[in-house]
Order: sequence, then C-alpha cells, then structure tokens
Amino acid sequence: MSDRVPISVTVLTFNEEGRVRDCLESVKWADEIIVVDSLSTDGTLEIVKEYTDRIVQRPWPGYVEQKQFALEQATHEWLLNVDADERVSPELAQEIRNVVREDDPSFAGWTMPRKTFYLGRWITRGGWYPDRKLRLVRRTKARWEGVEPHDRVVVDGPVGRLRGDLHHLTYRDMADHLKRINRFTTAAACEMDERGKRFVRAHMLLNPIAKFLKMYLLRLGFLDGQAGFVIAVLSSYYVFLKYAKLWERRRAARRGS
Repeated sequence: MSDRVPISVTVLTFNEEGRVRDCLESVKWADEIIVVDSLSTDGTLEIVKEYTDRIVQRPWPGYVEQKQFALEQATHEWLLNVDADERVSPELAQEIRNVVREDDPSFAGWTMPRKTFYLGRWITRGGWYPDRKLRLVRRTKARWEGVEPHDRVVVDGPVGRLRGDLHHLTYRDMADHLKRINRFTTAAACEMDERGKRFVRAHMLLNPIAKFLKMYLLRLGFLDGQAGFVIAVLSSYYVFLKYAKLWERRRAARRGS
C-alpha cells in the first residue's frame, strides 16, 4: 500500500470573503480543493484563487444539488466536504490523513464531531455538540440526499467515527441567526405543505415548549451560560415559526380557492 493516498476537498461559496480564507487555510494540505461558487459578487473568488484553480461558478440550485455537483467534480477516491464557515482543526486534519493512508476497505465514510463558536464562546451543550457530521467519504460510494434546506450525505457501507473537532463559526451575530431562521422556516413550511402535513394548532403551541425544555434542561444547555439560553429560545422560536408559516400558507390557499 502506498504511504500516501490523495484527498479531495469540496467547498461551496457565495459572498464569503470574510470567512473563506480561514476555511481554505485549514485544508490546504489536501491534494485537490474544488470550490463551487454561486456567482459571488464580493472578493471571494480572488481569495479562492490563492488556494486552487479548481473553481466552478454556477447559479444556486439548492444545497443537495450543489453539493452533489461538487462531489462529481472530485477526482480522488476520498472526499472531504466542508462549508465556508467551517475549519478543520489540526487534530482532525492529522486524523483524516491517518485513516485515509490506512485506507481500510471496510469503511465507506467517517463522521466527525462539530464544535460551534457562537456569541463569543464554544458551545458544548444543548444538543449542539458533538453534532456529528458525515463529511469524509469514499466518493464512489457517496451521494447527497435530503429535503431543502436540510441536506445529508449517504454512503453505501459502514461508517467510522473520528475524534478531532470540525470547527464551525456559525452565525455572525444574533441578527444573522434570525435572518437564517426566517429563511429556513419558510423552506421548512413549504416542504411540510407539499408533503400534505396537517396543521395542528397544538403543535404550534406545545412543540416549541418541548424544544426549549429539551435543549436547555435535558441537554444541559444552561451550562453554556447566556448563550445556551439564547440558543434554546431561538430554537424554540424556529419550531413555532415553521408551524405558523404552514398555517399561513394553508390560510392563503383556502382564500385563493
């Protein structure tokens, strides 16, 4: 067996000039970096060109389709997918190189714990950690699936577990968090409506409360201080808002019929 097995990395970008450099720095050890850019209008591409010439620009079709497209551009068997707001820690990078070098044929992929930095601190409770993600996969055994905006990669075969952290620099601030909640709940309500999910008023009342209690108390979110409280409240708001938007869609449809 060769001492070195090449690795491809895929990254999706759109106006990420403030974050993409640190992301690419953390994976510059890879043999191939492929960036699929959704027509950025800031300085993202100028930064990306310092790290790779494998750049494809195409309009945004959705998370699943864009990530599947990126996977299909890779040329090496082992593929690592990271987002522009993520960084591969040095410990994780070494662990990835080790398992790829061993190239154990019994594994089709590897999960890794993702640790999020939010509101000035690393979040370690409330269900946000270890937040395992399947990101290192055998390209020929992997495919992206899911319902927008929730994507997932699926592999044909057993999956191992890595210990090094994937660092996630998520929402820039609370305003950014709320902006994404608004966008994602619209997509979630649309998806529920298309599936014919029935609107139940009790879900809009009780499910947000259950979400808060689960994150803040059962999953010890209170140990993350004020940030843990904010996360639990906004997660509860997310649940409320997706049901409220489902109700709004159904109401508009009845009035239009």
